[in-house]
Formats: sequence, structure tokens, C-alpha cells
Amino acid sequence: MCGITGWVSYGADLRGFRNIVERMTHTMVSRGPDGYGVWIREHVALGHRRLAVIDPIGGRQPMIAETSGGAVAISYSGEIYNFTELREDLIGRGHVFKTQCDTEVALNGYIEWGESVAEYLNGMFAFAIWDERDAKLVLVRDRMGIKPLYYYTTGDGLLFGSEPKAIFANPLASKAVDADGLREMLASTKAPGCSPWKNVAEVEPGTTVTVTPAGTRTHTYWRLKALEHHDDRLATVNRIRELMADVVHRQLVADVPRCVLLSGGLDSSAITGLAALHLAEQGEELRTFSVDFDGYEANFRPTSVRLSPDAPYVRDMVNHVGSRHRNVMLDSSMVADLEVRRATIQARDAPNGWGDLDTSLYLLFKSIRTTSTVALSGESADEVFGGYPWFSEDLVQNSKTFPWMAMSKSRMTDPLAWLHPDLRNSLDIPTYIADQYSSAATSVDHLDDADELEQNMRTACYLHLTRFVRTLLDRKDRMSMATSLEVRVPFCDHRLVEYVYNTPWRLKRFDGREKSLLRHATKHVVPESISNRVKSGYPLTQDSAYVKILQQQARDIVAEPGALVFDLVDHSWLSKATSADGDIPSGVKAGINSVLDLYHWLEIYKPKLVLP
Repeated sequence: MCGITGWVSYGADLRGFRNIVERMTHTMVSRGPDGYGVWIREHVALGHRRLAVIDPIGGRQPMIAETSGGAVAISYSGEIYNFTELREDLIGRGHVFKTQCDTEVALNGYIEWGESVAEYLNGMFAFAIWDERDAKLVLVRDRMGIKPLYYYTTGDGLLFGSEPKAIFANPLASKAVDADGLREMLASTKAPGCSPWKNVAEVEPGTTVTVTPAGTRTHTYWRLKALEHHDDRLATVNRIRELMADVVHRQLVADVPRCVLLSGGLDSSAITGLAALHLAEQGEELRTFSVDFDGYEANFRPTSVRLSPDAPYVRDMVNHVGSRHRNVMLDSSMVADLEVRRATIQARDAPNGWGDLDTSLYLLFKSIRTTSTVALSGESADEVFGGYPWFSEDLVQNSKTFPWMAMSKSRMTDPLAWLHPDLRNSLDIPTYIADQYSSAATSVDHLDDADELEQNMRTACYLHLTRFVRTLLDRKDRMSMATSLEVRVPFCDHRLVEYVYNTPWRLKRFDGREKSLLRHATKHVVPESISNRVKSGYPLTQDSAYVKILQQQARDIVAEPGALVFDLVDHSWLSKATSADGDIPSGVKAGINSVLDLYHWLEIYKPKLVLP
């Protein structure tokens, strides 16, 4: 895993701007603490920060291949899980390799197959290739959008980076946020290709962006398609079992210590069980990690989203597989610490208001990184297998909006109550969300003979796999790479995604429960207590002390009535929220977190706000 950045300028000689390229590269030191490289020619500059995972000695970047027509250079981030087979294929085609790393496979794959190289790759990746033979830059992103990649078009070329902060280190880029950026930031619809920053675009998942002297063009090499499913129940379960085993085996490959994130839920336990089984065959011991809060289990109060504490199920799974486990224990002061919040904001480049969802994950990853460099996660199983509670509710199945938003609306919570009334009216977030939903829903392919239920549920699955999951994957990437930890997501293997996506909804829930297929496909590696556990969301502290700390931090902001944040925030709402006693509603807590994020984001980034 690494950080990449670069600059293409067809109207300038970039050999005189090495200091700028170095600044761009340095912004991502946490993504790549193990190595640094810059490669510059007249019209191109590539920068790279390396987190060494495969072939630590041989995989230095940018990596260059000299051809008869000129140099081909790559700056690469990610992991290719089928690189061994591809390497053998390319050797058979006459390619000579100098390293054992997957980067060289991507480079030689491009020389062999051109821009279609992405179609051959199984993995998570974002990379840039400069082809001197045609004076062009090719940006490539993996199918599910696991690894991020952004770009900023200039008058004579383009800037790019794994994160916007790398782009902003170049004086050609302006840190501005306009009305559309605010809408995207506040609505959380994950509009394809968009970022909160004006003129900063995101390379869409499954897409290549090619830059030449003639301009920029994009090509979608992969998207979800509706295909007939011919397997019966038993064959489907068996196929998923086979795919899961293969995916986990591939994603355990690393030349550095690795582990599994274990929550005690079905998803992470399935990965844990499969990983333990495979490593036992190799004579190796599995490491597992979980996160918990002081007093959480003893004082747990069930909610509609979190029905049970994780700790008992984590113990069951650890006892089942015999892993070397560490429980990372946090308290309210740790997850509310302002320096930790600021670290998560800098990692994300934008405010999200996720509060302890972000800070606890950041602290978990930071702790894991002391002993492991690679972690496997159960992220995205709910999106792939339809595991969220709202998948089974008529309200959501028949609503004409994003399912996760319909659930919030049904509970009569207003996630933007804290927003300044004037800004709220001018942004008109409901219309923006409605437009985004319409655009997303109309792009879904359906089978001709699909009934209404199948069409509704395919649409719901599509929205989760192309919108909701990308928000979670971005969070996972940013929090992990801020601590120099590589997190892999087996459930995002495109073969598994395609297969399950095209399994009929009634088969996905054949036993009347969520994630029927996953439960039955992995029951041989998971104890019965976990196999039968009802989904419980990622834990949040229930300690009232956490909210009190947030309120005090917000009171300090209320005392600054001239603070820039009040161009966006309702001062009276915040004042009232900070003085509330007792158990405040979850929406108020979320609102305070949003305000705190905005306040510190404005202070750290000093963006130019172009308000409507």
C-alpha cells in the first residue's frame, strides 16, 4: 500500500519544479513510511511514498521500464492478488522481471495489454502510468473503489494524488468549496466522480482516465450488470464457500506481519475462521484484534442498531480458532480527544461528523500498527449480501430514496438541524438527494422477467454497492493509511460481488434471515453463537462522559460568535445543544460532532467557501 501523486504539463518543463513535486509527495508520508521516490521528465513528474508489503527490497518506485519507443513509468498503490499467475503469463509472453513485486506485474501488464491491463487485475489498486511513447498519462482505479485517486485539471495538463492534500500542495490548485461541494459533503450520497472540493474530481471505480496533449478522456472498464443466475441453493452456497476460501487465501499473501479485524459479527468472524484454517495448514498462528470501550459490556444498553455487545462473541471466536488476540480498550477521553479528531479530519481531507466512529477506528488501527502491517477486514459484507436491517423493511423497499436515508426519515430524525437556516434553504439538500437517487436508480440494469420485489431489491443492492459502500471504503482507507496500516477487504473481490449481486433476492434470504448465503457458506469455520447472532453495528461508546466532553468542546465554539464556522452553523442550535442535560438524542450528538468537525476543518485547511 502506498501514496501516489504526479503532475502532467504539456506547456512547461517540469524538471525545474522538483521542489513542488517533493512537497506533493511528502503530504502522504503516512501512506508510505518505508520509501520515497520522484521521477521527472520534461512534461511529467511522478511521486511515490511506499508502504512495503510485497518484496520490500525490490519494489521501489516510481518503477521504470525502458522500451524501444521510450520509457514507461508507474507510480502504484495497492495490491494485485493474482499477480503470481499474471507474472507467469507475462514471462511466457517474453517479459523479463527484476523483482518479485506486484508493481512490476502492473507495469509489464500495461506494456503487454495497454490501458486494458485493469481488466486482468484482481485486487485493490490505484496507479498512474506515464507512457513516453505516446506522451500520455493513464490513471487506473480498481473496480470497487477500494483505493482512492483524485485529479485536478489544469490549463495544460493535470495534477493527481491518492488524496486531495497532495494536489493542494501544488500552487496551481485552489482549496475552494462551493455549493455543490457542500451539498455532497452534507448529503453523503457519494456522487460518482465528485469530491467536496471544487475542481477536484475522483477517478470513478472501474474507470481509467487518460491524459494526452489533445485532452482528457475516461473509460469505464467494469460496472455491475444484471445476469441470469442458474445455480440452485446448494450450488450457490458451495460456490460462495469456494470463492470466499480463495479470496481469503489470496489476501493473506504478504511479506510483513498480518492480522484480522475481529468484531464478533458474522462478517469478520467468517474472515477470521477462513484465515485461521488456511494459516493452520501452513503451520502459522493467526493474530486478531478488536476494539472495545471501558465499561461497555457491563453497562451495555441495546439500541435499534446495536443489539448486543461484541465482547462475548469475540471471545467465542477467539476460543474457536485459537488466535493470538488483543482487545484494544478505549475510553471517552481518548475518542473525544481534539488532537485525535484533527488527525482524522486531516486523514479524510474533509469534515464528516462521524465522531467516535472515526476516532475509535483511527486509534484501533494505530494500536494494530505496532505489531502488524496488513489487516483483513469484514467490511462490505452487508452491502454484498444485503445484511442491513432496512433491507427487510417494506418502508425502505418501496421508498423512492436511498434506503439508509429512508430509515433515518422513518425515525423522524433531522441530520441537518444544526445547519444555518439561510444556508439550509439555499442548498436545498432534499432536492439534491432526490436528484442523486433518480440518477443512481435509473442506471440499474434489470432482467426482463424480474418481478417488482426483485427489481426493488436489485436497486437497493446496487445503491449500496455503488454509493454506500464507497463511503465506508473511503473511511477505512483514510483511517488505516493515516496510521500506515494496510487494510484489505475480501468481500470486495469483484468475482464474489458479481456472483452474489446476481443471486435472486429470495435466495439471498432463503432461511428468512439476513445474509443467509454467507451464514451457510461459512458455518464450517464459525461457532454457532456467531452464526446465529443478529447483526449489531460497529460499536459506539455509551458513556455519558463522552457527550459531556463534546458539549464542553462545543461551548468553547459558542463563545466565539464571530467564528467562521457560524457561516455554516446555526449558533442558537449549538448553544441549546451544549446546555442540554441528561441523555441527549443521538441526532443532537451527531450534530455536535458535525459542528466540531467543521470548526477544525476550517482551521486546518482554511478553504475558500463559495457560498450560495
